[in-house]
Amino acid sequence: MTKVITYGTFDLLHYGHTNLLKRAKDLGDYLIVGVTAEAYDMARGKINVKQSLSERIENVRETGLADEIIVEEYEGQKIDDIRRYGADIFAIGSDWKGKFDYLSDYCKVVYLDRTKGISSTELRSEERKLSVGLIGDASWLDKYRMQARFVNGMEIEGIATPDTTMLTPELSELPVITSDISDLLQKVDAVVIASDPSLHEKQIRQALEAGKHVLCESPFALTPEAGDSLVAYAQERGLVLQDAIKTAYSTAFHRLVLLVKGGKIGKVVSVDATCTSLRYSKTDDSITGANWGGMGEWGPIALLPIFQILGTDYTSSQIITRGEKGFVHEGEFTKIDFVYPSAVASMKVATGVKSEGELVISGTDAYVYVPAPWWKTDYFEIRYENPADNKRYFYQLDGEGFRFELITFAQAIANGASNSYISRDISRSLCKIMGEYYLGTNILQIR
Repeated sequence: MTKVITYGTFDLLHYGHTNLLKRAKDLGDYLIVGVTAEAYDMARGKINVKQSLSERIENVRETGLADEIIVEEYEGQKIDDIRRYGADIFAIGSDWKGKFDYLSDYCKVVYLDRTKGISSTELRSEERKLSVGLIGDASWLDKYRMQARFVNGMEIEGIATPDTTMLTPELSELPVITSDISDLLQKVDAVVIASDPSLHEKQIRQALEAGKHVLCESPFALTPEAGDSLVAYAQERGLVLQDAIKTAYSTAFHRLVLLVKGGKIGKVVSVDATCTSLRYSKTDDSITGANWGGMGEWGPIALLPIFQILGTDYTSSQIITRGEKGFVHEGEFTKIDFVYPSAVASMKVATGVKSEGELVISGTDAYVYVPAPWWKTDYFEIRYENPADNKRYFYQLDGEGFRFELITFAQAIANGASNSYISRDISRSLCKIMGEYYLGTNILQIR
């Protein structure tokens, strides 16, 4: 029996895919089809996939051409699969010609002509364009502009910012430049908000009332109840309201959380996250634009691993802060300690104060170490008592997480349902903690 193996994303399955599978099937007696997982697609920069893995597998199954369907999850798996399944022929589309010649050491390699005039990329590009506006004063708004270029159908139409003189040259070239949010809302389908957290609730509501979808840097508001109200309003109007924390969309960070929650390091007893920057130092007299302070810029990011790993049912918390919010010339620093029934957690954030920006998760069998800057996670280690048992994990991170954050937002709008990587209970807890900081409750002030 001659076994043939082929691979693909098979997104928006069309007759071109079917023809390719038929040609592969004709090469032998048994066809194995590898469907790439979302994480692997993300790792190799293919983030415009519209359908879930289960949908794509089912589409391949319904063709009736695959004798066996497997999932491709990592670099180098093709060699492992050829050996494991005893494949005699590796078949792939001719647009990959030459790329897989190295597999000829393991089996015969055949490049199949693709059906002309049809591709998943073309089908995706034919979809309605999604016009997006930027709202706020964050330095990373330009990163949203840059990463939107990789999202099929998404176009950044303009920006609403308090100080239009502080825009990067690229943002200054957008069709709409205004300091009035209402002007921008007339020209777009959706908005990305990255402004001082105290402004979020008002800006989100204004966008929702104008019928626009919203991707907003956490938190939505400064109380859980206010956040709930915004979410309910968005649902009533059939609009998407989604938290934006780029780290949540990092493949490595997502994998880290799954491993830890799956018991890879035993029972978790501590989570410690640090995010600091000296970008605003007391010797810097050239500070321009908005400064939200350490909590405004870093708070939700540092809180993310604590809530995703330990949950949001902590028994007590204490916020300790030094300096005034946004007054970074004296070093604005905040530390928050959490106590859980069987674990503890701590986060430190600052502007104008520097520390090692690492993430450490302690367990009864091992611990996870993510080096600075951990919020741009592309690598982490699981360290055991015996160093010989240590495991290292590497994942490509394209666009610092902004890219996949945007594609997930676009998919939610297209599908009419939120698929955020940040759950509602975490979103509510972010509103609560950030609100306690901004409203001055549960705070111990030090000098």
